Amino acid sequence: MNRVSVPTGRPFASMEKVADLLVELGSERVLPRFRSLRQGDVHEKGPGDLVTVVDHEVEEELTRRLPELVPGSRVVGEEGVSRDASLLAGMGQGWVWVVDPLDGTVNFVEGRPDFALMVGLLKDGEPVAAWIHSPPTASIAAAQSGAGATLNGEQLRLEPGMACEPRGIAMTKYLPPDVRAVWERSSNGTGFGQGTGSAAIDYLALARGQWDFLFYWRTHPWDHVPGSLFVQEAGGHVARPDGTACRVGDGRSGLLVAESAAAWRSARRLLPRP
Repeated sequence: MNRVSVPTGRPFASMEKVADLLVELGSERVLPRFRSLRQGDVHEKGPGDLVTVVDHEVEEELTRRLPELVPGSRVVGEEGVSRDASLLAGMGQGWVWVVDPLDGTVNFVEGRPDFALMVGLLKDGEPVAAWIHSPPTASIAAAQSGAGATLNGEQLRLEPGMACEPRGIAMTKYLPPDVRAVWERSSNGTGFGQGTGSAAIDYLALARGQWDFLFYWRTHPWDHVPGSLFVQEAGGHVARPDGTACRVGDGRSGLLVAESAAAWRSARRLLPRP
């Protein structure tokens, strides 16, 4: 995802307002139902794909309030798209908020604290701002294109590790059969770490030095726009496995995120090549 120039002005005067909104929703809408869901609060929108009343309530509130911060903007949220895929059209035009109201819904349902709220802001398809909030840990990560990244209000700069072989997560659940066959033939016995079930939490773990890289096949914008911009602005490197930029709506799969360009190159050597 390439950087674009970010004008000073109304949209970016709202960095703290968006962070405050996420903290508010985490405190008032999410945590009160954590480990307190009732019968009927959880549904399956697809085989093994859970959604809760919390997902819906948080997305509805963000859909109502975010456009007030950037006149003329619109919201594309995970749950809205699950009901109407046409919302994805035109994401490369104008101001668009991408929203994941509860990244890690299965963890939330099962009582595990690995979940977060994520918001990204696009201008003509390019990420210009991002926020990740973990209610259980009260963590808030934010980034603005060209202005760096912060974690809990402190400027963050990734420090590349010195490990001979990078440590990372490879999320292979959504690999198509032909790619999976290549993966199984040529993984060279490499052991990859297991993700938490929340891309947001995995991105935060990389920022804290727990991992050197993250690999994903499925790249929905609400899952990866916020984390990718956050890592890039902290000094990391993000690209498709072939080294090209990841662009919202390009219809391609695969994303490799690393703490530095050198770590990205090392991680790429560990991944099977078709």
